[in-house]
Amino acid sequence: MKFVKLTLLAALFVIGASFMSPAVVRAQEGEPVVIDEVIAQVNDGIVTLSQWKREMNERVQASVQGGMPKEQAQAEVQKRKFELIAILINEQLLLQKGKELEFTQKVEDEVNRRMLQVAKENNIKTIEELCRVMKESGMSCEDTRQTMRIEIMKQAVLESEVDSVVFYRWSTDELHKYFDAHKDKFIKPESVDLSEIFLGLAGKPEADVKAQAEKLVAQLRAGADFCTLAAAFSERPAGGDGKKPCKVGSFQAPDLRPDIAAAIKDVKAGGISNPLKTDEGYQILRVDVRNAGSNAAAFNENQVRGAMTEEVIDKERENYLQKLRNDGYINIAATYKKDVEPLLKIVPPAAAIRKDSTKKSEGKGKFLGIFPKP
Repeated sequence: MKFVKLTLLAALFVIGASFMSPAVVRAQEGEPVVIDEVIAQVNDGIVTLSQWKREMNERVQASVQGGMPKEQAQAEVQKRKFELIAILINEQLLLQKGKELEFTQKVEDEVNRRMLQVAKENNIKTIEELCRVMKESGMSCEDTRQTMRIEIMKQAVLESEVDSVVFYRWSTDELHKYFDAHKDKFIKPESVDLSEIFLGLAGKPEADVKAQAEKLVAQLRAGADFCTLAAAFSERPAGGDGKKPCKVGSFQAPDLRPDIAAAIKDVKAGGISNPLKTDEGYQILRVDVRNAGSNAAAFNENQVRGAMTEEVIDKERENYLQKLRNDGYINIAATYKKDVEPLLKIVPPAAAIRKDSTKKSEGKGKFLGIFPKP
């Protein structure tokens, strides 16, 4: 995992409320005026024109934020516009499966946990206060929560129904055969434990922030306590235990951001890096521990399972989605049918059989990480 701090809210797309079908309003003359269109019925759910347009707009915005010119981003999204309808149909199937698996409350708990984490990282005490701050910034708290619900539910279903099943299906003999054939994947790299002080640039002259960072580095190299200064000056508490806000964790050397790897390359355990400038501010890093790597491969069952799973998981997830499509009832509006239906690859006659959405799933898989352990 890259050593990079992501702002959860900035990473989420904001979505609006879903439309009901049929979606109409009354004109003054009393005539119904359609304000949305149903593109596809998916079991008991729908995919609407407004959802599709919103999805396309969000894809364009994401590409533009990634540096792509707007005109090129719009053209790229247009090429994939019917594929996006298929993606929205898959999303509906996963959300319905999650409800069937009775994940709704767990997902809501996870949403609250993540919102509270964001609040704490921004020195906000409650979710309610966070929502107020978001509103003042022009963001919708409920839209953000709904986006999180959707993404967490989709991931939870795939982890439970696919990932964990694949992860645990390999026999001991299969694991050892794979390990013997791929020993280069299991050589232990060097790892480092890092602590951080972060000084943000927002609203401050860069020269002042840089000067403060250099002053703190001088104090630290003169013997000042790192975590004490972190608690006083760092604008991004990294720890989750509330006791050591300076700690950011342990990282394998190959997973470090290139600029961070370069900044700590010659820093010994207990040493302090020079101030490192990023787009957001300046980082001061302490190398708490250096753990030497090894040139000899070591068998670790979970690591081998993970490597084997990684090789096949994309195909296994697509097979699972295909089964959901084959077993479900999907009715695409005539305007979009010829362009979208081939993308779904539905095998008849299963596509014409309406699935009993009230049937409970049996044999739920174990989670690999989307929900915290109780």
